[in-house]
Amino acid sequence: MKQNRPKILISGGGTGGHIFPALSIANALRRRLDAEILFVGADNRMEMERVPAAGYPIKGLPVAGFDRRHLLRNFSVLLKLRKSLRMARNIVRDFRPDIAIGVGGYCSGPTLKAAQRAGVPTLIQEQNSYAGVTNKLLAAKARAICVAYPEMQRFFPADRIVMTGNPIRRDLLDTSLTASDARRSFGLNPDLPVLLVIGGSLGAMTLNESLEHGIQTLAENGIQVIWQTGKSFGERGPEAVRGLRGVVVTKFITNMGAAYAAADLVVSRAGAGSISELELLGKPCILVPSPNVAEDHQTKNARALADHGAAVLIPDSQARHDLVPEALALINDKKRLAEMSENIKKLALPDSDERIVDEVEKILNRG
Repeated sequence: MKQNRPKILISGGGTGGHIFPALSIANALRRRLDAEILFVGADNRMEMERVPAAGYPIKGLPVAGFDRRHLLRNFSVLLKLRKSLRMARNIVRDFRPDIAIGVGGYCSGPTLKAAQRAGVPTLIQEQNSYAGVTNKLLAAKARAICVAYPEMQRFFPADRIVMTGNPIRRDLLDTSLTASDARRSFGLNPDLPVLLVIGGSLGAMTLNESLEHGIQTLAENGIQVIWQTGKSFGERGPEAVRGLRGVVVTKFITNMGAAYAAADLVVSRAGAGSISELELLGKPCILVPSPNVAEDHQTKNARALADHGAAVLIPDSQARHDLVPEALALINDKKRLAEMSENIKKLALPDSDERIVDEVEKILNRG
């Protein structure tokens, strides 16, 4: 490896599911290699705030996703892509990275394509069990493709696939709180079961409306609830729980480590990052895959767990009817919860950030 600090470009974002793994990788690179790191994200997306808050510089591209339902609207998307490719070339030229890493999201495509055209080695981190279009296009010239699911040779050259898992926030693993202490931190009874419902920073309308209609049933049966509504549900959550005890409603959970520690059962979408967190923490879960994702990859993610008895899969179209009854039955079945916890732990791949840095080091050493 070079004696001077390696310069590493990291591109990706759009959602917390891309940003948190990217930051985990960056922290490991800085810790182990003292790397100089520059992020590239999409303008007006959450990475433009979260990455600087974590202490890293970031450049923004005007790139946007294709509108598959309204094809005529994609003319402006193509113009933004063309501009983003030009800007990405300038970023690569000016920063002169030793390696570029893509973690998914709109901006990974133009950034890694510009790096490859400039002769910069690239590494791809594919989080899902069904590869995205951008990563499939970039894979032909990537030096390594880090994945979290088996049988990814369906999408990528087999000789470059490395099973690393998805990095998660280290603070989730480092919490020392007991379940009782975690429940007290939310103002809940330490002796009653807790259901944690998380739909991401923007919220998941299906999960929110399922809870809105069923929260009273849960409360009447002695089930406490920590309910993250996200920003888009407004005041409907607080209105739904008015007068109920043992329910915490919040738009955003600042201490996810405590929330997971408090929970007997978790209800979540089936994004790759969320699943990796649940696996490493051994949390029994009900997964309601979002139908609004490319190639329906969340259903494929959830199916990979459900087939191993590690999760319950409820389709989005059935959740408003089935979610609360299923959660109520499952949270009272201690034997089944214990079995699911053991099964989901078996699927976990720990230290994913370190495994990815191992691959970065190999590439840097090859030159």
